[in-house]
Amino acid sequence: MNHLGTGQLETERLILRAFRKEDAPAMYRNWASDPEVTKFLTWPPHRSEEVTAQLLACWEEKYQEENYYSWAIVPKALGEPVGSISVVEIKKNTGTAVIGYCIGKRWWHQGITSEAFTRVIRYLFDEAGFRRIEAQHAAENPHSGMVMKKCGLRHEGTLRGAGCNNQGFYDLCVYGILKEDVKS
Repeated sequence: MNHLGTGQLETERLILRAFRKEDAPAMYRNWASDPEVTKFLTWPPHRSEEVTAQLLACWEEKYQEENYYSWAIVPKALGEPVGSISVVEIKKNTGTAVIGYCIGKRWWHQGITSEAFTRVIRYLFDEAGFRRIEAQHAAENPHSGMVMKKCGLRHEGTLRGAGCNNQGFYDLCVYGILKEDVKS
């Protein structure tokens, strides 16, 4: 692997960039405080904008690490973050990046998450040198699985009772894609 960190990426509609402290109001308002958005996540909704600001301060420090990958999803037409996409785990022995994402409900079902994920996949394979990308979702959240399928990941199995989120224990659906699965 050739760790490059969170480089700025672009798509037709989006800028994917590192978070900044000044993103706290938008992050809090657009998704981090929403219990519906965080329903299937492992972290609770933020109780205040200060909580969001503290988290972003921690993330800003982590950006100094070459193996830290965490992007704000910023629609060009809006100019502020509406979600996030990150490498939540790196499995060095297999060259695997595990991806996590969330987006504010006002932007659900618009193809924004899959557009961002597709661009991150290309970056991680083509530039950072990963050989496998993995993502997971709660069985009760099939829309997340639809994003994964749209981005070319294959359902590889469901692990019974293997996850724990804000709803409790859940069946964990695992998806993956190998570098050789992606056409140039």
